[in-house]
Order: sequence, then C-alpha cells, then structure tokens
Amino acid sequence: MLAKRTFAMVLFLFLTSFAHRTAAQTTPGKEPTNPPKPAVSTAPKPDSIEARLESYLRNLYAWGPSFEIKIGTPKPSLIPDLLEIPVTVGTGGQSDTATVYVDKSGKFLVRGELTDMTVDPFADIRSKLHPGNSPSIGPENAKITLIEFADFECPSCRALDQILRDFITANPDVRLVYKNFPLTDLHPWAMTAAIAAQCTYQQNPAAFWKIHNSIFDAQDVISPSNVWDKMTDLAVQLGLNMDTFRTCIANPATKTQVEATINEGHTLNITATPTTFINGRRVVGPDQALFQQYVQFARSKN
Repeated sequence: MLAKRTFAMVLFLFLTSFAHRTAAQTTPGKEPTNPPKPAVSTAPKPDSIEARLESYLRNLYAWGPSFEIKIGTPKPSLIPDLLEIPVTVGTGGQSDTATVYVDKSGKFLVRGELTDMTVDPFADIRSKLHPGNSPSIGPENAKITLIEFADFECPSCRALDQILRDFITANPDVRLVYKNFPLTDLHPWAMTAAIAAQCTYQQNPAAFWKIHNSIFDAQDVISPSNVWDKMTDLAVQLGLNMDTFRTCIANPATKTQVEATINEGHTLNITATPTTFINGRRVVGPDQALFQQYVQFARSKN
C-alpha cells in the first residue's frame, strides 16, 4: 500500500523524527516543505566529522554506491557539545532529509528529535492549522477539533472515512474539518474529485458531506476515464445548479483553492494520506485506537 515501499523501508529507522506512517498512502519522491538545505562538500576531509558520519551511516544501513548521501554543514544545537547535521539520502530518483546530532568529538551519534520540555510540543503545529473556510461538521467552538487532510482516491482515506462517520455520530461535540490533499502523483482522478467537492461546497455547504460520502462509497467504480461523468451525476443527484457547477469546475481559481490546502499540508510536512490532527496531535492513517486514545486524552484535559 505504501508508494515506493522499498525506499520507505530503507529509510524508516533513519528518519525517526518524521511521523509514523500507519497504513497511509505517500507521495513518491516528495520531500517535506522547507527541509534543511545542507551545504554539501563534494570531498569532505577524510578525518572530518562529516566524512566519519557518512561512513558510519553507509555501514549501518547498507547504503551502497546507488545511494547518494549529502552531509550538511554541522552547526550548534540546543544542547551544548552536540552538533546538528542535516543528512539527505537519495536513490532511484527519490530523496528525503533528516537531522542527526553528533558530539563535537565525532564519537557519538544521536538519531531523533530534540525537544524543549518547557514549551507546549503542539503549539507550533496548532499555529499552522487553520480551519478557515474548509468544510466542517460539529460546533465551531468545540473543545476537540479534528483536521483531516485526505485524498478521495486513497483507499486508506476511505477506511478512515468509515471510522469517522460512526465517530462523529457518537461524538456530536467534536468538530471535524476536511482539507483536500490529493496525491496527484499516485491518484490520477483525485484532483478532479477534490475540485468537484470544492464546487459543491461553494454552491451548497450542506451538500458537501453528501458528495464527500458518495465519492468514497463509489471509489471502486470511479476511474480517470469516467470521473467527470461520475462527479456530474453526483451533482445532479444533490440538486445542484449544473450551470454554476460546470462553471466552477472549469474555473482555474477552484483548483487554486485546492492547491492552497495542499500547500497548507506541506507546511505541516504532510507526505501521506490520511493525516489528521486531533487538537494538534498528528495521526497518520486510519488508526482507530490512536484516535480514541487522543480524543479521550483531550477530554481529560478540558
């Protein structure tokens, strides 16, 4: 189910600072927005920390000549005597970047993420999450808000949708916000469906969740060749003004609106769908147990 599974598995242990990918679909070859930009030396000094780090990582993960490793310039970290070093690994046209930490002697390597325990660990994420004018269900002043970034063609998103339908019914005090995040490299009709859903929402916000559910329910029978007909049929069934609907579909501004939510997801380093934030806590994939855990914890804090 994961795109480019081999590459993802090779990098899994190394990229420990990234979110867990639980039965989610990922964009092949996409790097998180604004990754560290290493200043790479083509020939690091043999005894340098950079050369020692590259040699160690190649041996640790069996990264042979087909893997390109770029070691960035070490810089001071939040912890004295630890250097922060960006490392980019690429193979087969794909690449990903993570940060590691090495002590100034070049002897010890720390993989993972440095966290300041004096601040709210989710404050930065919440500052980047904006329900805005996106479709939502549930009270706007809800104490628990789920913001979901999803793709209508993604099977894992459909699985999450089935979970959320029951969850929202059982928890009417929770707000669910839907953000379009079509993985166009993987799913050829996902953007079209996102545009159709956006046009439905603009014409009749109450009808959005009906077309949302209908698209997921019909996912197996929608294809690149029939997606326009399927979206038109759904719009007719919803009683939309078809002239307005077609004009909206053809309007480049509608696609721009979808791309705006994609860009919002990139600022949050989203590379897989579905990705949902529960009061700022990230859940990747249709992980029902984790959803329940996070929601229960949020209730206990309110």
